[in-house]
Amino acid sequence: MAKTATFAVVHFSVAFTVGYALTGSIVVGGALALIEPAINTIAFYFHELGWKKYEENKEAIQEALANSV
Repeated sequence: MAKTATFAVVHFSVAFTVGYALTGSIVVGGALALIEPAINTIAFYFHELGWKKYEENKEAIQEALANSV
């Protein structure tokens, strides 16, 4: 859990720093630090769903790709 917490702090810090550096606005930097990780979390969820489907169908996909060449 400590690793996850420290990664979250790093992620929020990077998002804030990039937003602030690009705009000079603490508000924009703060908004990015909150919004980007939230959207990234949702994207990761769907990425995991797609990856799970890929893993379930990996052999069929590889066979189809091999036959298409």
